[in-house]
This record gives sequence, C-alpha cells and structure tokens, in this order.
Amino acid sequence: MKKIILLAAITVFGIATSNAQAKKATKKADTPAKSETPKVDGVGMVFENETIDYGTIPHNADGKREFVFVNNGTKPLTIESTQGSCGCTVPSKPEGEIAPGAKGAIGVKYDTNRPGPFTKTVTVKSNATGQETKVLTIKGTVLPAAPADAAAPTKS
Repeated sequence: MKKIILLAAITVFGIATSNAQAKKATKKADTPAKSETPKVDGVGMVFENETIDYGTIPHNADGKREFVFVNNGTKPLTIESTQGSCGCTVPSKPEGEIAPGAKGAIGVKYDTNRPGPFTKTVTVKSNATGQETKVLTIKGTVLPAAPADAAAPTKS
C-alpha cells in the first residue's frame, strides 16, 4: 500500500512540475523581444523619444526635461549645437564625444512662467550620418498663476 501511495505522489509531482515548466515557456514566448537599436556604419543617433509632453503643469513649475539618445554608430558622435525655437526654450548639449553604444542627453528648460498651451522645438546639429540636423519637440500646457489675494484672508 505504501508503494502505491508513493508512486501516486511521484506521478502527481511529475505532472505538476511539467505543467509549471510549460506555463513558463508560454509566458516567455508571449513577451515581446526587446527591440535592438539598429547599428549604422559611421555616426548614428537614435532618440528614446523625439517629443516630450509636459502635460498640464502648474505655473512656475520645474520646466527641466531631457531627450535621451544612443550613439548607434561605429564612430564617436559629437553634438555641435542645440537651438531652441524661442527664448523661452533653453537647450543644453553634452560636452565632448559620445562613444559608439553610449547614451547621452539633450537637456531642455521651458519657461513655465508663461501660462497657456505651448509647442516648441529644439534643433540639434551633430555629425550623425544622414541626420546632421534633428528637430525635437516639447509641448504641454502651463496653468495660470493662482491669484495672490485669494489666498490671504480678508478683515472686516
């Protein structure tokens, strides 16, 4: 009798283990493969996002954001210049060269003292093969300033 119970337990354990492995294999197949950044011969530059949406932000909020990119080429990347479309958009560029496979970032600061919707661009000039000039976009809406006298209690 003990042998039958032991044999039944081993069978149940074996079936449970094989089902667990089958579920793991199915889950792995369902998840999409991580997309590789295509390599280019020369100097390359691929941005994670070419548009940054600030969403709706308060008046005088932090307007700093970053456009992150990868040098997907075989030679060093140099960002020659960055230019905002107006004085309210101030970009900053990384100094020096970005090695092949390395990440870099273009900083941008929008003046959130200007209420209302905005869409601005940042023009990036580099030595990237085939895309020496790249235009990036920021957008969002800045809420109006809260009235100063509404916060202060009035005396009667």
